[in-house]
Amino acid sequence: MTRFAVLISGKGSNLRAILDFWANPPIAYPAHLSAPVLVVSNRPGVPGLAVAEAAGVPAQVVDHTAFSSRAAFEEALDATLRRHEVQWLVLAGFMRLLSPEFVRRWAGRMLNTHPALLPAFPGPRGPADAVAAGVKVSGCTVHFVDEGMDTGAIIAQAAVPVLDTDTAESLGSRIRRVEHRIYPKVVAKVLAGQFRVEGRVVHLEGGGP
Repeated sequence: MTRFAVLISGKGSNLRAILDFWANPPIAYPAHLSAPVLVVSNRPGVPGLAVAEAAGVPAQVVDHTAFSSRAAFEEALDATLRRHEVQWLVLAGFMRLLSPEFVRRWAGRMLNTHPALLPAFPGPRGPADAVAAGVKVSGCTVHFVDEGMDTGAIIAQAAVPVLDTDTAESLGSRIRRVEHRIYPKVVAKVLAGQFRVEGRVVHLEGGGP
Protein backbone atom coordinates (compact mmCIF):
# COMPACT_ATOMS: atom_id res chain seq x y z
CA MET A 1 0.00 0.00 0.00
CA THR A 2 1.27 3.46 -0.86
CA ARG A 3 1.15 5.48 2.34
CA PHE A 4 0.72 9.24 2.15
CA ALA A 5 -0.02 12.08 4.54
CA VAL A 6 -1.82 15.35 3.91
CA LEU A 7 -0.41 18.52 5.47
CA ILE A 8 -2.90 21.31 6.19
CA SER A 9 -3.10 24.66 7.94
CA GLY A 10 -6.74 25.68 7.65
CA LYS A 11 -10.20 24.74 6.37
CA GLY A 12 -9.16 21.54 4.64
CA SER A 13 -11.19 21.99 1.45
CA ASN A 14 -8.60 20.23 -0.71
CA LEU A 15 -8.30 17.56 1.98
CA ARG A 16 -12.06 17.02 1.75
CA ALA A 17 -11.80 16.71 -2.04
CA ILE A 18 -9.04 14.11 -1.67
CA LEU A 19 -11.05 12.12 0.89
CA ASP A 20 -14.20 12.27 -1.26
CA PHE A 21 -12.18 11.03 -4.23
CA TRP A 22 -10.78 8.07 -2.32
CA ALA A 23 -14.22 7.19 -1.00
CA ASN A 24 -15.31 6.50 -4.60
CA PRO A 25 -12.12 6.09 -6.67
CA PRO A 26 -12.31 5.50 -10.41
CA ILE A 27 -11.93 1.83 -11.24
CA ALA A 28 -8.84 2.58 -13.35
CA TYR A 29 -6.67 3.32 -10.32
CA PRO A 30 -4.65 0.49 -8.75
CA ALA A 31 -5.97 -1.27 -5.68
CA HIS A 32 -2.86 -0.45 -3.62
CA LEU A 33 -3.88 3.21 -3.51
CA SER A 34 -5.70 4.07 -0.32
CA ALA A 35 -6.90 7.09 1.59
CA PRO A 36 -4.27 9.12 3.45
CA VAL A 37 -2.92 7.40 6.53
CA LEU A 38 -2.41 10.68 8.38
CA VAL A 39 -3.40 14.34 8.38
CA VAL A 40 -1.04 16.81 10.05
CA SER A 41 -1.85 20.43 10.82
CA ASN A 42 0.70 23.00 11.95
CA ARG A 43 -2.14 24.94 13.61
CA PRO A 44 -4.41 23.61 16.37
CA GLY A 45 -8.18 23.84 16.15
CA VAL A 46 -8.49 24.39 12.40
CA PRO A 47 -11.58 23.04 10.57
CA GLY A 48 -9.48 20.64 8.49
CA LEU A 49 -8.84 18.54 11.60
CA ALA A 50 -12.59 17.97 11.93
CA VAL A 51 -12.71 16.98 8.24
CA ALA A 52 -10.13 14.29 8.93
CA GLU A 53 -11.89 13.13 12.08
CA ALA A 54 -15.23 12.82 10.27
CA ALA A 55 -13.56 10.63 7.65
CA GLY A 56 -11.89 8.44 10.24
CA VAL A 57 -8.37 9.49 9.25
CA PRO A 58 -5.84 9.91 12.09
CA ALA A 59 -4.97 13.57 12.59
CA GLN A 60 -2.22 15.21 14.61
CA VAL A 61 -1.16 18.76 15.36
CA VAL A 62 2.48 19.74 15.19
CA ASP A 63 2.12 23.37 16.23
CA HIS A 64 4.96 25.40 14.73
CA THR A 65 4.55 28.08 17.40
CA ALA A 66 5.51 25.55 20.08
CA PHE A 67 9.08 25.27 18.78
CA SER A 68 11.98 27.63 19.15
CA SER A 69 13.11 27.28 15.54
CA ARG A 70 11.97 26.10 12.14
CA ALA A 71 14.50 23.28 12.35
CA ALA A 72 13.00 22.02 15.61
CA PHE A 73 9.48 22.18 14.16
CA GLU A 74 10.53 20.26 11.07
CA GLU A 75 12.30 17.60 13.11
CA ALA A 76 9.09 17.04 15.06
CA LEU A 77 7.07 16.97 11.86
CA ASP A 78 9.44 14.50 10.25
CA ALA A 79 9.40 12.28 13.33
CA THR A 80 5.59 12.21 13.25
CA LEU A 81 5.62 11.21 9.60
CA ARG A 82 8.21 8.47 10.20
CA ARG A 83 6.16 7.01 13.06
CA HIS A 84 3.28 6.54 10.63
CA GLU A 85 5.57 5.12 7.92
CA VAL A 86 4.56 7.85 5.49
CA GLN A 87 6.07 7.59 2.00
CA TRP A 88 4.58 10.64 0.25
CA LEU A 89 3.48 14.11 1.35
CA VAL A 90 0.54 15.97 -0.16
CA LEU A 91 0.36 19.65 0.77
CA ALA A 92 -3.21 20.96 0.86
CA GLY A 93 -3.30 24.54 2.06
CA PHE A 94 -0.19 24.05 4.18
CA MET A 95 0.97 27.59 4.87
CA ARG A 96 4.53 27.03 6.06
CA LEU A 97 7.57 27.44 3.86
CA LEU A 98 9.63 24.31 4.39
CA SER A 99 13.41 24.50 4.63
CA PRO A 100 15.71 23.22 1.89
CA GLU A 101 16.91 20.51 4.28
CA PHE A 102 13.37 19.19 4.82
CA VAL A 103 12.56 19.39 1.11
CA ARG A 104 15.70 17.47 0.19
CA ARG A 105 14.71 14.76 2.67
CA TRP A 106 11.39 14.35 0.83
CA ALA A 107 12.62 15.20 -2.67
CA GLY A 108 10.45 13.72 -5.40
CA ARG A 109 7.85 12.60 -2.86
CA MET A 110 6.07 15.86 -2.07
CA LEU A 111 3.21 17.43 -4.03
CA ASN A 112 1.48 20.80 -3.82
CA THR A 113 -1.28 22.71 -5.57
CA HIS A 114 -1.09 26.44 -6.27
CA PRO A 115 -3.93 28.81 -7.30
CA ALA A 116 -2.25 30.25 -10.40
CA LEU A 117 -0.69 29.07 -13.64
CA LEU A 118 2.92 28.78 -12.57
CA PRO A 119 5.50 30.09 -13.17
CA ALA A 120 3.23 33.16 -13.12
CA PHE A 121 2.16 34.54 -9.73
CA PRO A 122 3.95 32.33 -7.20
CA GLY A 123 3.52 32.94 -3.48
CA PRO A 124 0.50 33.36 -1.24
CA ARG A 125 -1.39 35.95 -3.35
CA GLY A 126 -1.89 34.08 -6.64
CA PRO A 127 -5.50 35.12 -7.41
CA ALA A 128 -4.96 38.70 -6.18
CA ASP A 129 -1.82 39.06 -8.27
CA ALA A 130 -3.59 37.71 -11.35
CA VAL A 131 -6.45 40.21 -10.96
CA ALA A 132 -4.03 43.09 -10.35
CA ALA A 133 -2.01 42.15 -13.45
CA GLY A 134 -5.11 42.16 -15.65
CA VAL A 135 -4.51 38.72 -17.12
CA LYS A 136 -7.42 37.10 -18.89
CA VAL A 137 -6.66 33.51 -17.87
CA SER A 138 -5.43 32.11 -14.57
CA GLY A 139 -5.96 28.70 -13.01
CA CYS A 140 -4.24 26.16 -10.81
CA THR A 141 -1.03 24.15 -10.94
CA VAL A 142 -0.13 20.83 -9.36
CA HIS A 143 3.62 20.55 -8.94
CA PHE A 144 6.40 18.76 -7.14
CA VAL A 145 7.84 20.71 -4.23
CA ASP A 146 11.45 21.78 -4.54
CA GLU A 147 13.62 24.16 -2.52
CA GLY A 148 12.11 27.33 -4.02
CA MET A 149 8.70 28.90 -3.53
CA ASP A 150 6.33 27.32 -6.06
CA THR A 151 9.22 26.52 -8.41
CA GLY A 152 8.98 22.71 -8.57
CA ALA A 153 8.39 20.74 -11.76
CA ILE A 154 4.84 21.22 -13.04
CA ILE A 155 2.73 18.06 -13.19
CA ALA A 156 -0.66 19.39 -14.35
CA GLN A 157 -2.48 22.66 -14.88
CA ALA A 158 -6.06 23.77 -15.48
CA ALA A 159 -7.16 27.16 -16.82
CA VAL A 160 -9.80 29.42 -15.27
CA PRO A 161 -10.98 32.57 -17.12
CA VAL A 162 -10.49 35.86 -15.31
CA LEU A 163 -13.62 38.01 -15.58
CA ASP A 164 -13.60 41.79 -15.77
CA THR A 165 -15.65 41.86 -12.56
CA ASP A 166 -13.39 39.47 -10.66
CA THR A 167 -11.93 40.19 -7.26
CA ALA A 168 -9.23 38.10 -5.64
CA GLU A 169 -11.96 36.37 -3.65
CA SER A 170 -14.25 35.54 -6.58
CA LEU A 171 -11.41 34.32 -8.78
CA GLY A 172 -9.91 32.35 -5.91
CA SER A 173 -13.26 30.66 -5.28
CA ARG A 174 -13.56 29.48 -8.89
CA ILE A 175 -9.95 28.30 -8.92
CA ARG A 176 -10.54 26.27 -5.76
CA ARG A 177 -13.44 24.46 -7.40
CA VAL A 178 -11.13 23.41 -10.24
CA GLU A 179 -8.39 22.46 -7.77
CA HIS A 180 -10.83 20.21 -5.95
CA ARG A 181 -11.55 18.43 -9.22
CA ILE A 182 -8.02 17.89 -10.54
CA TYR A 183 -5.79 17.65 -7.45
CA PRO A 184 -7.05 14.28 -6.17
CA LYS A 185 -6.80 12.77 -9.67
CA VAL A 186 -3.22 13.97 -10.13
CA VAL A 187 -2.24 12.76 -6.66
CA ALA A 188 -3.65 9.33 -7.46
CA LYS A 189 -1.79 9.10 -10.77
CA VAL A 190 1.51 10.16 -9.23
CA LEU A 191 1.20 7.83 -6.26
CA ALA A 192 0.36 5.00 -8.65
CA GLY A 193 3.59 5.68 -10.53
CA GLN A 194 1.71 6.75 -13.65
CA PHE A 195 4.23 9.44 -14.56
CA ARG A 196 7.78 9.94 -15.78
CA VAL A 197 10.11 12.90 -15.51
CA GLU A 198 12.49 14.17 -18.18
CA GLY A 199 14.45 17.08 -16.74
CA ARG A 200 11.76 19.45 -15.54
CA VAL A 201 9.06 18.00 -17.77
CA VAL A 202 6.58 15.65 -16.10
CA HIS A 203 4.54 13.31 -18.28
CA LEU A 204 1.35 11.81 -16.85
CA GLU A 205 0.19 8.53 -18.37
CA GLY A 206 -2.96 9.15 -20.37
CA GLY A 207 -2.42 12.91 -20.24
CA GLY A 208 -3.74 15.32 -17.64
CA PRO A 209 -6.69 14.85 -15.33
